[in-house]
Amino acid sequence: MVAVTDLQDIKKEKILDAAYNRFLHYGYSKTTMNEIAGDLSMSKALLYYYFPDKSRLYIDVMRKVGDEYLNLYAEKEYTFCNLKEAFEFQINTQHEFMLKNYNLFDFFRLNEQNLPDAIWEIAEHVQQGEKKILMNAIDADTPKCNIKPVGNVGDLVDLLLDALHGVRVTAKSHKKTMFPVKEDLEEIRKKRLLLSEIFIRGLSK
Repeated sequence: MVAVTDLQDIKKEKILDAAYNRFLHYGYSKTTMNEIAGDLSMSKALLYYYFPDKSRLYIDVMRKVGDEYLNLYAEKEYTFCNLKEAFEFQINTQHEFMLKNYNLFDFFRLNEQNLPDAIWEIAEHVQQGEKKILMNAIDADTPKCNIKPVGNVGDLVDLLLDALHGVRVTAKSHKKTMFPVKEDLEEIRKKRLLLSEIFIRGLSK
């Protein structure tokens, strides 16, 4: 017999999947709890039993998506031939993730100045996962004598990630938005790859 808590977990996962599909196709602002309940043939009251409001449901969807994103890193950790390959993986994986989930981030665009603490915690968790894989790549490349020894690897990777996240399309840099328009993502990806190449050259012997 399946335990009640297991059934609740299964139901919750189904809600998260349905909400993700709605947010992905229509964005947060154009998705209603009624629509999510309808997709699941579930009463609105039952949906609210699991998630008191749409913002909490969205946060849990983002937490799940963030964990799935980090699983991509876990699968590749310790497999890179060199530092360049590791940085290219990080930049390209993030780019593909942004393209695939672009509509999911309209919540960020709508609430840039007032994002819930839970969202910042998810973002920090994701960045720590990115940081870990790049730190390990630096540590692995140093004994091969491909790069100079680094004193504080964590601070160095933090600096680079901050720089990469700050890359914008020049003509639109005056627009202080967290997420660029989708059409600019490819140009940003190329600039980030160039920045990482400059960074690696600075570490090379």
